[in-house]
Amino acid sequence: MKSTLADVVGVLDRLYDPSWAETWDAVGLVTGDPEQPVRRVLFAVDPMRVVVDEAIDGGFDLLVTHHPLLLKGVNSVAATTPKGRVIHDLIRSSTALHVCHTNADNANPGVSDALAAALTLQDASPLKAMPAEAMDKIVVYVPVGETHAMIDALARAGAGQIGDYDRAAWSSTGEGTFRPLDGAKPTIGQVGEVERVVEDRVEMVLPRNKRRAVVEALRRAHSYEEPAYDVFEMASLPSNRGGGRIGVLREPLKLSEFAALVAERLPRTEHGVRVSGDPERLIESVAVVGGAGDSEFERVRRAGVDAYVTADLRHHPATEARAYDEGPALVDVAHWASEWPWLKDAERLLQEGLAATGRSVETHVSTTCTDAWTLHL
Repeated sequence: MKSTLADVVGVLDRLYDPSWAETWDAVGLVTGDPEQPVRRVLFAVDPMRVVVDEAIDGGFDLLVTHHPLLLKGVNSVAATTPKGRVIHDLIRSSTALHVCHTNADNANPGVSDALAAALTLQDASPLKAMPAEAMDKIVVYVPVGETHAMIDALARAGAGQIGDYDRAAWSSTGEGTFRPLDGAKPTIGQVGEVERVVEDRVEMVLPRNKRRAVVEALRRAHSYEEPAYDVFEMASLPSNRGGGRIGVLREPLKLSEFAALVAERLPRTEHGVRVSGDPERLIESVAVVGGAGDSEFERVRRAGVDAYVTADLRHHPATEARAYDEGPALVDVAHWASEWPWLKDAERLLQEGLAATGRSVETHVSTTCTDAWTLHL
């Protein structure tokens, strides 16, 4: 089945939800008509002139990049500027541009997962975990004969989903008591008389953003005029999403050997691989952050890893990090090289996501090096 831009973007947004992006970021569709057909997709790190030309000249309908073209606000896209010219050429050639930036950094699998896998790290977990989805627990008391009908109603509204299970609920039986007052229209009992009813206490979890729908479903399904229920906000827990990853090597390596592994497994750049630490130090546990990572030094140090692989390390933060005797060795790579492995993952996951809907596109990963540095003497 043929794919539209909306079909492709829908899969990308499920893989890299825009809500996972940092507040300062600019992700999503930059150019393109959601109804236009997409037959060929090119993945690249940067939407630079050379990459845009590669997409246009190669007849690609969609260019997916990690870095935004318009990260900062602009008040003109006139063709008198390099970015303005890129926008004009993309639109003129009907080439769509879609950006997955920090939403891809925070995804699982995401940018740092691909970097960790390239370096053969195992048992990777987030360095900076995002909180899991905010959850509630709803508790309602129903006559025992209505229990399963209530569970069904709450499940249809979005409660009771736990991992790969739905309609998950817990119940216990007890006695409920009440006395209807003047003006009440009780389903059970008489006005002015104390009533005792065998009831089930039903508990189900639900995403907080479905609270209103679940409560409304509860009230519609309950036979009582005034049902008794509680809504509890559950404690926030870390998720498996977030920035960076921590993992372990299959077997310990000397720092010099580990640096050679990094150089071998990542694409070559003029920047190369810079190392800070004793070359003979044994490396087993490693933290990685795709892209610029010196803002995470404190978190990496607290994690107690042996080495930290990232990009764009600056002199002062790096020397301060190395001042701790127990601090990690530092392995600094080119920004572009640290994020390039994600392109293959994104390509594969897009293909799988489209295939699940009976659609397909032709894909290609750009190998054009867009690292800023072109000569190392």
